[in-house]
Amino acid sequence: MRLKSPRWRKPLIGVAAAVLAAGAVTYTGSETSAYADVQVVTDAKTASDGKQYWVQNHLVSKDIDARSGQRKEWLLVWAGDENVADTAVKDVKNLPGTIGGGLNKVKNALPGPDFLAVIDATKGSPSYGKVVNTATVGPLVENEPHHMQYVWNKGDTIYAGALFLAATYAFDATALPALKLKGVSLPTQTLGGSVPDAYWTLKDGTSYGTYMGGPVVPGPYTYANGQTVVSNGFAGSPGELVHFGRNGEVLSQTSAATPQGDNAKLCDNLPALGQPTCANPHGIQAREDLNTLVTSDYAEPRNIILDPVKQPSPYLRRPTVRTWDISDRDKPKLKAVSCLPTGPRANDYDPLYREDSAVMETTVTNLPGHKGAFAESMQGGAVFYTPDITAAEPHWYEVFDDGAAFKSIYGNNDSIGASSNGGWIQTSPDDRFLYRAIQGRQKGALGADDPGTTGGVYVLDIQKLVAAGPNWAGPGIQTKEQAQNGGGGVLPTVAGAAPINPGQPGAGPHWGTYDHFVQGADGLYSSTGQPTRLAVSDYFVARSGLDGDHKVTMLNLGPDGKVTVDSGFKDEFTGQVGINFNRKSWPHGDFGNAKPHSELFVVADSDLK
Repeated sequence: MRLKSPRWRKPLIGVAAAVLAAGAVTYTGSETSAYADVQVVTDAKTASDGKQYWVQNHLVSKDIDARSGQRKEWLLVWAGDENVADTAVKDVKNLPGTIGGGLNKVKNALPGPDFLAVIDATKGSPSYGKVVNTATVGPLVENEPHHMQYVWNKGDTIYAGALFLAATYAFDATALPALKLKGVSLPTQTLGGSVPDAYWTLKDGTSYGTYMGGPVVPGPYTYANGQTVVSNGFAGSPGELVHFGRNGEVLSQTSAATPQGDNAKLCDNLPALGQPTCANPHGIQAREDLNTLVTSDYAEPRNIILDPVKQPSPYLRRPTVRTWDISDRDKPKLKAVSCLPTGPRANDYDPLYREDSAVMETTVTNLPGHKGAFAESMQGGAVFYTPDITAAEPHWYEVFDDGAAFKSIYGNNDSIGASSNGGWIQTSPDDRFLYRAIQGRQKGALGADDPGTTGGVYVLDIQKLVAAGPNWAGPGIQTKEQAQNGGGGVLPTVAGAAPINPGQPGAGPHWGTYDHFVQGADGLYSSTGQPTRLAVSDYFVARSGLDGDHKVTMLNLGPDGKVTVDSGFKDEFTGQVGINFNRKSWPHGDFGNAKPHSELFVVADSDLK
């Protein structure tokens, strides 16, 4: 269903419950003076609840017309509207005034539409770096847009998660810069899990998604494969793995919990469960040729983001990685749960900052003959490697500490990896490099005199380690000197690094993606094994107190792994380097600041081989 309709305006009335809780808030439209001649086109689908859900394109005509026959590459950014609901729980008591009188003084007050920003990423284009479309989603707001898949290839559905609403959107990108909605999965379709995090798209166009939180309703829940788990409910534990069809339909749900539970000493649950579990899957990547999937457990989400008690337990962060047999794509089987090792600085600080704390992401190798995978810890600040993900019980080694990259990122940094707040990690398609985004340590994290560290992007040369093969048996990082300077031998070394927001502690990027498209002499794009650019975003989750400055930065990537900020990728309003999502106006209206969480390089079907 396609129709023209007015753009959105923020509602003029509201109540605290609608603002402070995620829910089905709707909105209506108005014009904005910052963007003239905007074409508005809506694509809607009927979801499982019988209601209409939609994506509404707001195409900026002058920038679209500027193509002049030039084939374009686009950067899609999944972003949320900033509003009072983004206030960290510990700060709610400080909100000024009453809900009626003081609300408008806080952030952007009432919720507005979340959206996919379509940015011209074509070097040399007159509209390079400009937002040419904001594709808003509705009728739900306060989705807290989170992750899409890590890499996009021709024909792929774009899967995008709504963290707080437990919804997954499926977008059609074949006719960029416009987007269509292929479907949406609602919480009622994934009762076995909540808090969707990340997605890995398979060659058949379907996708696996990690739902980090527990079943929607506390108590026992039985999956289609017969497994029954006892959960502490929405955004709790244990989470699940979901297999989605190309239109966002749910093909299967599988619990990430083991029948016997996990290590009680390392796996807290709040409220406590009779069978403790660390099963809160976050990162996800697969090797289809090996019929193996890897997921990493990050945290019990609601107690990290929403609980007003500061740090109830460091063991609400997870030290575990799970491997799955996906020979039957609709019936994945959990093979192994691996606890990552602690390292030489494990006892230096609070257990929250042990090297194995909060295993946010994992990334697989790609080439035939390579069977390894990497994992990273957010609070722990370390990178781990297993040489063989097909093993019955994969053995993981610490192979790099973020502290060894901090000086390369910014000369005034120290070399302490604890609390580096690392997020995105990704191998290059040719298995030569490992890309890493870290926010940096916030001031005071390790003590009152802690100055914090500048975050940024670094690139590791992993060729020797991967070439050591599936039988490599370590050792990894053994000493504090190695943690701060690198382990030597076959262990990874820093090939390149660049700061983001230099001199500002904890203000670096959380997420990123690589550009694997190159344009040929015929003007058409094709995929390459050697990415030429990275794009990163500076936002985590506002309610956690780790917010960022809401910018998207482009970086140029050399064939040797050197990385530099692209000074030509500038904001159309400020003229400063990086696209600033803290702005008054968008093509869909004057909704103010937005929160960019994840991004993808995408090319329209007609422009891609």
